[in-house]
Amino acid sequence: MEFNLLALVTAAFSTLIVGFIWYNPKVFGSIWMREAGLTEEKMKGANMLAIFGLSVFFAFLISLVLQNLTIHQTGAFGMIGGGGAKDIKPSYAAFMADYGTAFRTFKHGALHGFLTGLFFAFPMIAINSLFERKSWKYTFVNAGYWTVNFTIMGGIICAWQ
Repeated sequence: MEFNLLALVTAAFSTLIVGFIWYNPKVFGSIWMREAGLTEEKMKGANMLAIFGLSVFFAFLISLVLQNLTIHQTGAFGMIGGGGAKDIKPSYAAFMADYGTAFRTFKHGALHGFLTGLFFAFPMIAINSLFERKSWKYTFVNAGYWTVNFTIMGGIICAWQ
């Protein structure tokens, strides 16, 4: 099964768009800054090119994993051990002929992305927040951001064939 590089890159860049909206002071930005202990002054000295560049790179790594969680056909490919076109078994080719595009919709990918956010991102952020002594507001703002992102990323990755 081949992966769609353009879908993965688009999903990674979508996190920036969500972040610009989510962390806008009129949405959750003011709450996040207060709960994170940040000020406008602390925010000014950052190398934003490096921050945005690394953010997209890390989001791309996330998209590689979400691809396996949202596209069920990757499981069938994994069962045959991967490999190239010469290694494809007739049973895999038959399976893909019958089910190659099954459940390949934005809605289906968004569902799996949402579940990943709810049952993976939220607990991970909550655990870190507990040890960092951060508030539940901080936890919900950040976990909500990643849950929305995983939902959108999963939709993009699953639907874009």
